[in-house]
Amino acid sequence: MFLPNTSEIEVSMFLLIGIPGLEHMHVWLSIPICLMYLMAILGNCTILCIIRTETSLHEPMYYFLSMLALSDLGLSFSSIPTMLRIFLFNTMGISADACIAQEFFIHGFTDMESSVLLIMSFDRFVAIRHPLRYSSILTDSRVMQIGLAFAVKSILLVLPLPFTLKRLRYCNKRLLSHSYCLHQDVMKLACSDNRVNFYYGLFVALCMMSDCVFIAVSYVFILRTVLGIASHGERLKALNTCVSHISAVLIFYVPIITLATMHRFAKHKSPLAMILIADAFLLVPPLMNPIVYCVKTWQIRVKVLERLGLKSK
Repeated sequence: MFLPNTSEIEVSMFLLIGIPGLEHMHVWLSIPICLMYLMAILGNCTILCIIRTETSLHEPMYYFLSMLALSDLGLSFSSIPTMLRIFLFNTMGISADACIAQEFFIHGFTDMESSVLLIMSFDRFVAIRHPLRYSSILTDSRVMQIGLAFAVKSILLVLPLPFTLKRLRYCNKRLLSHSYCLHQDVMKLACSDNRVNFYYGLFVALCMMSDCVFIAVSYVFILRTVLGIASHGERLKALNTCVSHISAVLIFYVPIITLATMHRFAKHKSPLAMILIADAFLLVPPLMNPIVYCVKTWQIRVKVLERLGLKSK
């Protein structure tokens, strides 16, 4: 009688994980995660609503802020519901197709947010370097073209990922390392040749890291411009316009760089620490970006307080 080789049995369902060792606290942990999710949605929707309805905020800086809010919402919607399903209902299974679709959206919105942060650094450079020509350089049509071009770039960049994953075979191994699906995580479960996935995934990661490099270069030019300003007060005023953007960059890139460093250099890396950092990467930026911009950008803060019926102090 012929017995099938179990190593060739393909799996159609993957298993996600919560936080190892804290399974008994998953229900309690779901409470802060749910609150962060709701606050992220409320904060980013508030930003979008205020910028859309207030004509005084119809400027390039706020258009780019709207793009950042949309990226944050997309990142939240594509990942956090899956995390909540695990923590609330202990539902670990996810179909292979749903998992591949999720990794496409997560990587797509991640690259889009990275691109928007790069655009915003260019916006701050133009505002400080050419303040009198700012409106003529970044016209409404040009802002729309830039935003559309980078959105298309993000889609096209990650579009091959689900197709390269779909062509792989997955045998026996089906336990993933996070509470959501990532390309590199799914790729490791394949029992067929995944070299194409490895090299293209590396290319996508390098493209995203290049955004970080270009942001750093932008701030080198910004600092050179600011140091050329004679008045100390004007220097501080110019730098103060960059504080919100610098905060958003740090909030976004610090978890990514920390995780990559731990993967590459840590000899005794803690799986728990890596999972917490990976979860923070999806939870913290969508939550903190609206708060940072509401606190540090007085135009946004004033409009929010007016909507709440409060006066700005």
